[in-house]
Amino acid sequence: MSDKEETAIFAGGCFWCMVQPFDQMPGIISVVSGYTGGHVPNPTYEQVASGTTGHTEAVKITFDPSIISYKKLVEIYWHQTDPTDAMGQFQDRGDSYRPVIYVNSPEQRKIAEESKKELENSGEFDEPIVTKIEDAQPFYPAEDYHQDFYKKNPLRYAIEESGGRKKFINDHWKK
Repeated sequence: MSDKEETAIFAGGCFWCMVQPFDQMPGIISVVSGYTGGHVPNPTYEQVASGTTGHTEAVKITFDPSIISYKKLVEIYWHQTDPTDAMGQFQDRGDSYRPVIYVNSPEQRKIAEESKKELENSGEFDEPIVTKIEDAQPFYPAEDYHQDFYKKNPLRYAIEESGGRKKFINDHWKK
């Protein structure tokens, strides 16, 4: 990575649904779907889906901080998730879909915690904000067929998006 590249890792349900909102922003170099936060090295999709690895489905974003800030990425993240649901996101249920902001520096932790506090104080949600902020763990890219899923499989992606995420985003974030 050059001096103009940093990374951010976010888990917010199915990684297929977390790529497109970041992928289309200026300053984003790459968005990779993968697995993190567990105890099994180089897990497969089937292993993660079995719920036995401890991993979450996540996206690793490489970005140019001179064009887009980490704070802006955290804002985009909140606007893709239900931060009050610790047991998954929308139709995706279970530990591998839990919402987590994985931080890789004290600066990222400070920004993420401040942003979470702002969200808690905003009055947008009646329930507590349960999204975790955890230290980044090794990140394992998912199999090739999971990468850029929204581009490769637009119909299947649209079906996934119809599982409640789009309505939730419109209800809570499009004000």
